[in-house]
Amino acid sequence: MAHHSDLHVAKSEALHVEDMEEQSYAGKEEVEGQESFTPKEVARIQRVVDWRVVPILGLMLGISLMDRSNVANAAIAGMREDLDLWIGYRYALMVSCFFITYVLLQAPMTWLTRAMGPRIVLPGVVLLWGALIIGFGFANSWTTLVALRLVLGVLESGFFGGGVYLLQTWFTRFELAKRFSVYYFIGVLVSSFSGVLSYGFMQMDGLNGVKGWEWIFIMEGIITLLVGIAGWFSLPKFPDQEIKKPSFHFLKQDECQVIIDRLTADRGDYQAEEFAWSLYLAPAKLPEIWAFGFMQFCTCTASYAYTFYLPIILRDSLKFSLAASQCLIAPPYAASGLMMIGCAWFADRHRTRAPVLILNCAVAIIGLPMAGFATNPWVRYVGVFFAVAAINTNIPMLIAYQASNIRGQWQRSFCSALMTGLGAIGGISGSLVYRTQDAPNYIPGIIAVLVCVVLVAIISTILIFYLRRCNKQADQGLRVIHGSPEFRYTP
Repeated sequence: MAHHSDLHVAKSEALHVEDMEEQSYAGKEEVEGQESFTPKEVARIQRVVDWRVVPILGLMLGISLMDRSNVANAAIAGMREDLDLWIGYRYALMVSCFFITYVLLQAPMTWLTRAMGPRIVLPGVVLLWGALIIGFGFANSWTTLVALRLVLGVLESGFFGGGVYLLQTWFTRFELAKRFSVYYFIGVLVSSFSGVLSYGFMQMDGLNGVKGWEWIFIMEGIITLLVGIAGWFSLPKFPDQEIKKPSFHFLKQDECQVIIDRLTADRGDYQAEEFAWSLYLAPAKLPEIWAFGFMQFCTCTASYAYTFYLPIILRDSLKFSLAASQCLIAPPYAASGLMMIGCAWFADRHRTRAPVLILNCAVAIIGLPMAGFATNPWVRYVGVFFAVAAINTNIPMLIAYQASNIRGQWQRSFCSALMTGLGAIGGISGSLVYRTQDAPNYIPGIIAVLVCVVLVAIISTILIFYLRRCNKQADQGLRVIHGSPEFRYTP
């Protein structure tokens, strides 16, 4: 009976991707007469793509993370007192409302990235929210902040999912973990220095009658505008768009064809199929897609809990000075970058995903009790180090896990939006984890984050056995994965 069910799934998947198969592999006929390249030249082309795509996306991600979380730095710089954010759930509401519009617009904004092109959409939204962040510096009530955060959610919803989608279209499946990790590491590293920047901007307190916390928003908004302009000049289009109309000082058409050939050989989906709802929504029927999404929700809940409250925890709970609380944010996030790159290298080299996730969960499970229950503040800070590094390392690993196990341009668009949307819902829950009434030790928050990490470890373990079972059925001819007899899951 199980075999009949699996064959039914296989036929259903094949119907959804039949048109995709015809379009994706049509490119093979186009490459026979192309100029041949030596392995050294192919490596050079890959380096050009790496340097053109990954660093600018990482920088834009860092600005995104900084701009959505700089309210924590402004809060301990006097914003809570000036705008009466101490009362009830005002601070938590102001922080979390961002994710309402951020979640609701993930799918349409990711679709817009495919339809209009990443070079227009991604830098465009960065420029718009840069102007908005400057406006934060002129807010005179907490309700104004709520309204501005809702608009910020609209604009930022167009970046992360679109950025992840763009990366997937330029690299093969077992190159993605390293690229996602470098992308996310650059982003986290840039955003981690927001505390240092905020402390510097606070020193402008009183200049032209503007308060220190207001200068934080104004100056970081100006930085965002500059990054948006840089993104417009640097960011390329999708490969199928580049080969038709190459970007300035990037790849020639024959060089872009080399990238397309590699993608065709890897998964055969470099080209966008004609849009159809059946194609776009096909992944919604697959249990592993929702498992990836739920793990992303849990991981982002834990990550955002620290993003929004780490300065407050360092100040209120660990009793560090204001300067130390702002500056000690950076080291744990810098350490997470080293851990990301090491784990990504291992995961791509050995073509595995879930075991790395489980290892990182184990490190976080060690760090979280240290951070929550140790008596010495420096021991607690070491626990923060472990927890922040391990939790943040799992975010790009989860994105790579999902990206390695799907196929088709519109399915990638759907899955990117789903992962980002559920991650954003995790941001809402993460913003509510460390409640004001639980200060100064925030024990319920520590426990909630610990539960999220344990759930990720459990689901990752289940997925190892489930995906291996699917691969075995495909080897036996009992299942066709994503419409391709050659495609296999990466456990």
